[in-house]
Amino acid sequence: MTGRKRMEAAAMKPLRRQFLHLAAGAAVLPAFTPVVLAQTYPSRPVRVIVPAAAGGPSDIIGRLLAQKLSEAWAKQFIVENIPTGAGNVGAGLVAKAPPDGYTILIPSSGIIVNPSLYAKLPYDTIRDFAAVTLAAASPHVLTVNPTVPAKTVQELISVVKANPGKYSYASPGTGTTGQLAGELFRLSLNLDITHVPFNGAAPAITSTVAGHTPMMFSALPGAAPNIKEAQLRALAVTSGKRDPSFPNVPTLAEAGVPDQESEFIQAVLVPNGTPKEIIDKLYREISRVVLLPEIKDRLAAIGYTPVGNTPEEFSAQLKRDIARWAKIIREAGIKQIQ
Repeated sequence: MTGRKRMEAAAMKPLRRQFLHLAAGAAVLPAFTPVVLAQTYPSRPVRVIVPAAAGGPSDIIGRLLAQKLSEAWAKQFIVENIPTGAGNVGAGLVAKAPPDGYTILIPSSGIIVNPSLYAKLPYDTIRDFAAVTLAAASPHVLTVNPTVPAKTVQELISVVKANPGKYSYASPGTGTTGQLAGELFRLSLNLDITHVPFNGAAPAITSTVAGHTPMMFSALPGAAPNIKEAQLRALAVTSGKRDPSFPNVPTLAEAGVPDQESEFIQAVLVPNGTPKEIIDKLYREISRVVLLPEIKDRLAAIGYTPVGNTPEEFSAQLKRDIARWAKIIREAGIKQIQ
């Protein structure tokens, strides 16, 4: 090697060492970036999209969570109501948001049934979202007008079978989880009953209280006041265990009709691709918040029970529930909304 070449090689050694040092740092950096992001998250305000109108259960729960998260992390969690399109518009907005934890979705049961009810959606629940947790849930309740000669589920089944085609049940509307709970009940027992959809829970309750529709499947919170005032007779709830607000009302399984579980859910989702460390941080805080005594009391007041399951548990639940309700929608012949 010539003297000139030896000098050039010696000059290159520090550059090689610097390059290797930078390359090693670049290789290590991505592994630490999500952790750093989670440690500093949130560093600015967070949008909390509630795809429902103000004042309803989704809005109340969304605002409870936003308030507690703001207090815990000293950054604003700002609730934005987007009630249009049966919740699909708000969900679609979050699906397209940057996956950085600064846009959160608080959906209800539409997120699991709408994929089978709508021919076109601006999102795919499994592909476009990452599960954080199921914050709270409320069962459906099977109620009858007090004039119906049945005080138990088995008595109701006997009455309906003895009078084929003469009984109907009300629900808050076509494709609602109330109808799906009713169709699951009808199909499982091969009952000849007719679904009567209404434009919301309030008119369905009014019809059943008046006796125009003898039976009803609806979310428990809306029917609770009428049950307490004996305007409706509650025969069973659709949850896996009895609801604390009505401990004397059995589950459908206890009443002799198994595999009928259905709930009206209030979930927490973020755009798919959000760092797991941020998802886990949100899960840990939300699961803690929903079990606070004052939050449990607020949830109970609107008919909800706190859940707070893990992201992995809720992700598996979403997949099971979407497949299950898709099957019921097909078997019941419920037409897709174009």
